[in-house]
Amino acid sequence: MRTLAVPALALGLAALAGCRMNVDTQAFIERDEKRFTTAGPVDLDLNTLDGSIELRSWDRPEVLVEIEKRGQDKEAVDRITVTAAQKGNAVTVDVQHNGRTTVIGIGHFISTSARLIVTAPRSANVTARTGDGSIVLERIDGRVDLRTGDGSIKVVEAKGDVLAESGDGTLTLDDVSGRVEARTDDGSVRVSGTPGMLRVRTGDGTVSLRIRNGASMTDDWTIDSGDGSITVELPSGFNAMIDADPGSDGRVRNDLDLSNVSGPGAEKRERGSLTGQLGTGGKRLTLRTGDGTIRLTRY
Repeated sequence: MRTLAVPALALGLAALAGCRMNVDTQAFIERDEKRFTTAGPVDLDLNTLDGSIELRSWDRPEVLVEIEKRGQDKEAVDRITVTAAQKGNAVTVDVQHNGRTTVIGIGHFISTSARLIVTAPRSANVTARTGDGSIVLERIDGRVDLRTGDGSIKVVEAKGDVLAESGDGTLTLDDVSGRVEARTDDGSVRVSGTPGMLRVRTGDGTVSLRIRNGASMTDDWTIDSGDGSITVELPSGFNAMIDADPGSDGRVRNDLDLSNVSGPGAEKRERGSLTGQLGTGGKRLTLRTGDGTIRLTRY
């Protein structure tokens, strides 16, 4: 995308304010950054009404917050307010704006937004909220609570309690462990790793689980899709009581060595639910879909 320079006067003002500005072919953009020195695990609270949030870790004892504010013009961007504060090892970043949309032509508009790009120590407890935008989190150990009103969420290498929730968007959680919850009203969900507790719900979308070696259920698991297929890959030595219900029009395709199998789905030619014991049994793995196929297979 072609970038145009801002007039020299505007650039000079930006330098005095400690930020950078530029205009692209679609919006006026202003960038700023803030740094916070920390010691030990960090508590991060990130909030933006409209914009994406990206969080990654590094080995420095500090938090770097890069803020990219975007609007139709400088006046629109100036209506965005950013409050960033630190108390001990707790860092809070809160973005507020009036949410007004600028119409630039029939069928064309620019919504004022603020994107947060954060780099922090790996040991961190994170709360991240956006009203409209994607969230990406990579290599964080701690409690993670991610929520977006409209957008996808991607998590890579997270150890601890993980909650990912979207009003409308796909959820991808790769290499996660601990207590894991993933909820979306509309979108597919993919989870891989070694969770101890797992709860997944989508109103409309497929679910794919790839549970790796070393995983052990510390609590019952519940996987629920209002409309979509469910695929579950389980490792050797995994123990669970399986309860799979694909709805009235669905099937269960089982490639696992289950014992004490019952239900209409026990016969591969029949539709309907299936229950059975995997390994020594134990906690219950419940799989539900309103319309779709449930497949159980080895990882």
